Amino acid sequence: MTAGDLIKYLEDWAPPGAAWERDNVGLQIGSRRQKLKNIMLCLELDDDVLKEALQKKCNFIFTHHPLIFTPLKRLDTEKDPNAILIEKIIKNNITIYSAHTNLDFTKDGVSFELAKALKLKKISFLKNEESNQFKVVVFVPHESLDKLAKSVFNAGGGIIGEYENCSFRSSGEGTFKGSEKSSPSVGKKERFEKVNEVRLEFIVDLWKLDKVIDALIEAHPYEEPAYDIYPLKNKNVNYGSGAIGLLEKEIDEKEFLRYVGKSLKAKGLKYCEGKGSPIRKVAVCGGAGSDLLVEAISNGADAFVTSDVKYHTYHYAQRKILLIDAGHYETEIISLNMVKQKLNNFFSNKEKIKVFKYSGITNPVKFLKQ
Repeated sequence: MTAGDLIKYLEDWAPPGAAWERDNVGLQIGSRRQKLKNIMLCLELDDDVLKEALQKKCNFIFTHHPLIFTPLKRLDTEKDPNAILIEKIIKNNITIYSAHTNLDFTKDGVSFELAKALKLKKISFLKNEESNQFKVVVFVPHESLDKLAKSVFNAGGGIIGEYENCSFRSSGEGTFKGSEKSSPSVGKKERFEKVNEVRLEFIVDLWKLDKVIDALIEAHPYEEPAYDIYPLKNKNVNYGSGAIGLLEKEIDEKEFLRYVGKSLKAKGLKYCEGKGSPIRKVAVCGGAGSDLLVEAISNGADAFVTSDVKYHTYHYAQRKILLIDAGHYETEIISLNMVKQKLNNFFSNKEKIKVFKYSGITNPVKFLKQ
């Protein structure tokens, strides 16, 4: 099995097109052609992670935070620690792959895992992405319908939530008249033709659109297939920011604070007082998610767990919602559990490839005990 096989699997789950436009996700260093040995998972890559990866004979490292985020201007392998690390990676023929905000915005990604760590039920996105889908409509002869539909579905069209192969079909009559240079598959050129056709409609995510249209054109019997592409304002049920769910039973604010700290193994929590009422409905966002505070309040959350909260944000939240900063590392590291589970399922009964989570801690934030 190659790195390319694994990357395709990862990107079917957390597509790079779903990432923040200024993010740098995907293959960072290495080759898709490389045969896989073992896999190392980490939140961010440093020299200690690389050392453990080499000890465990890993030649593929999955990181959440990209090793290369901004364009590199130079690689000084004598003075620059990052350049020295990259040199070691290349010399040891290791592939580096990053899934960052695309993993944040994906169902069962970072925020969903955070919600599961708090044992929330009925989990959904706090804020669904919108305006990143299109409706494609194509007109095709009935006898070619199933072949064309299969092609666009295989290319990623027709996915709505937990359902695949979603479409709507209606019958009608199409007309055309080919020029003297045309080569119609139905009827004759320079003659007005009427054909019984089916109008096939389906939804496509923005980042799959080109691939789906290519598949449509390839599978269509006509020399010049007729199709329409409509931008949608729909909320995308499969991609969004943050998550929201319910505790099994309500608890008071102090008890909930202790519960969050224990569940996330957080050494310190920063928070502001909420409404003083019991906590049942909880919003979360792994990493820096305080920009979702308004959504958390408007969705009726009693508490919001995230990180990197600014001072004035606490002022806004005070007595409206229990706002908790549990730490960037602490709210994201648990997402590697789902990545490990998915990769183990992917490799199951295929090849003897082991998946490891880095055993150390890459969190640079320390707490002073007084």
